[in-house]
Amino acid sequence: MKQLKGTATVPFFFFNMSTELQIAKIEALIAQLLQEEPTYFLVSILIKPTNNIKVYLDGDQGIAIEKCVRFNKQLYKLIEEEGYYPEGEFSLELSSPGIEQPLKLHRQYLKNKGRNVEVLFNDDTSKIGLLLDVTEADIIVEHTEGKGKKMVTQQLVIPFSTIKSTTIQIKF
Repeated sequence: MKQLKGTATVPFFFFNMSTELQIAKIEALIAQLLQEEPTYFLVSILIKPTNNIKVYLDGDQGIAIEKCVRFNKQLYKLIEEEGYYPEGEFSLELSSPGIEQPLKLHRQYLKNKGRNVEVLFNDDTSKIGLLLDVTEADIIVEHTEGKGKKMVTQQLVIPFSTIKSTTIQIKF
């Protein structure tokens, strides 16, 4: 413990902890929480300089708001118990990534099979189509071009190495 003049006693590592180390420590706490519920998974963690922690979780069948609230309360309590931050000097937001966020994990691609996606390639071109399949190395998207008698449907095999981002497309 380190005592600074006019401050409370807090763990020494708080003052020297890099953002990467903070994220790693929080990832470990989340892994504890998710161990009992393997259908949910961590997508990402962001920590702002103001100690605002944003955690994005998802589930193989999606994640309900009630589940996010429960995980938020459990994680907040664990962070407090570990003493990573002085009491009350952090905030925690836990949610699903949202439909507008690009897919980041292979597991997200798997759960979104059968949905329309927009694939942005590394060369900034894009294709919109139906996500048919996902392998370790690539995705298969059914893409339609043209209209009427000139309409052609193709299945494109798209290696992950050529993908800049993939977002779900909602059709109304």
